[in-house]
Amino acid sequence: MSAIRPNREQFKPPDDEPVVMLNLLKFKSTADDGEESGASEYAKYGDSVVQMVEERGGKVLWMGRADQTLIGDPAEGWDSVALVEYPSRKAFIDMVTTPEYEAAHEHRESGLERTVLIACTERARRFV
Repeated sequence: MSAIRPNREQFKPPDDEPVVMLNLLKFKSTADDGEESGASEYAKYGDSVVQMVEERGGKVLWMGRADQTLIGDPAEGWDSVALVEYPSRKAFIDMVTTPEYEAAHEHRESGLERTVLIACTERARRFV
């Protein structure tokens, strides 16, 4: 199992509450095809997946360059951070299990050296 791809066992049971996925991304200097940069290859994945996210009622909240690690291991050296909101974990799981996502995911694996994906739930919803 690749460290780039989550598996079903990692997910809490799907629910109907919104979830924001925090993505920490480190790109390969050269994609697996040996011709493009990892960032360019990942952009192909992003172009396809943003449409899939929006079709399920989600949206990209923010994406940008990771400039500096202030707390933590600077050797981690993340290149980019993305926050993507889904209407529910179920919507996320439904998306990542489609043949269309599988095809797009090839570009993600080709472009990423490593990644961290953290599912986040709004705190106020849990304590109110």
